[in-house]
Amino acid sequence: MTSLDLDQAAETFAAATDFTVGIEEEFSILDPQTLDMLPRFEQLRAVAKERDPSLFEHITGELISSEIEIISGAGEDLHQALASQRDQRKRLFALADSQGVALGATATHPWADYREQPIIDTEHYHRVEDGLKYVAWRNNTFSLHVHLGVRDLDRAIRVCDRLRPTLPLLLAISANSPYIDGRDSGLHSARTQTFTKSFPRCGVPDPFGGWAAYREYIEFLMRTQSIVEFTQVWWSVRPHFSFGTVEVRICDVQATAQESDALASLITACIAQAARDVDEGKPFEDPAPRLIEENMWRAIRFGLDGRLIDLDRGLRGEQYPAREAIERLAAWTAPIRAELGIELAFPERNGAQRQRQMIEAGASREEVFAASVAETKQSYSQSQEVAV
Repeated sequence: MTSLDLDQAAETFAAATDFTVGIEEEFSILDPQTLDMLPRFEQLRAVAKERDPSLFEHITGELISSEIEIISGAGEDLHQALASQRDQRKRLFALADSQGVALGATATHPWADYREQPIIDTEHYHRVEDGLKYVAWRNNTFSLHVHLGVRDLDRAIRVCDRLRPTLPLLLAISANSPYIDGRDSGLHSARTQTFTKSFPRCGVPDPFGGWAAYREYIEFLMRTQSIVEFTQVWWSVRPHFSFGTVEVRICDVQATAQESDALASLITACIAQAARDVDEGKPFEDPAPRLIEENMWRAIRFGLDGRLIDLDRGLRGEQYPAREAIERLAAWTAPIRAELGIELAFPERNGAQRQRQMIEAGASREEVFAASVAETKQSYSQSQEVAV
């Protein structure tokens, strides 16, 4: 169980090193012929333990047996974390191939029946299932998470506050899940509607202003028996008490390794720039949750094909093409990216846009998914280093 010792959490952050990086990527496990989901996590983990100890240390389960996650571990910086993740990707895809399974990297499976997906046998996920029931069963989703070390817990909470309005932008950039339950959902991120909009204590958090208010909130949840471990606070940006990191959890998993690298780089830059802004006392007004939620819905529904509201201009209601989210975040993070040596390289269309292009051209859902699985295998199994 992840600790709810809040004094220990403060000590962990006090000892944290700024800007260490951890990356987590979740994949569906598939039958290579039918592309149906297969409950093979336990098998893959057992074979990795026997044949590839390095990979075994970097894989973990994530709710259902037809899902597998690889983690980079804590890198001293982004470059080290990406190097570790690229190595583990190649190992994982080689292992999957040797065991006769494929791996998918869309944030929802197009047609899998959630009622047929077994929950993995761990204390944590049995607790999740017991507490959430249908909400947990329904959550067959796949995401990309990035952790950045941030020293001092009060500072970390203020960094989370500053990241709140960026969450819809990052979601729009990452959108990669138009299908769910065997049909085109009409959304660009069905994952977000399924997970983020269903789980308790999830999505865009309130601004807390510092550790005192956040601690008061966690103590309230503990006192009311709402949570028994801090990871039951599923906010899309949160302080991770065990690691001393700020974790961004808003993004769909990416169809290609190159996109995942670019997105992890951008998220790293956003968290680090927010920390710099806090340190330098740059003025910042937290937009009201209802305003950020307008952009969240637009990101879910239209992704990069839509328009977002410029919340920097208050209630004036000015809008801009969602594609500009990349340029806006790149401009904001330019100082820290120069300091940390981070470059960004996104494709012309993201995963949802490429899938929608095929849909509009008349491709079946099977053809669309097969194309995504093919580009996933080609890119992740090689995972060539690119400039970051």
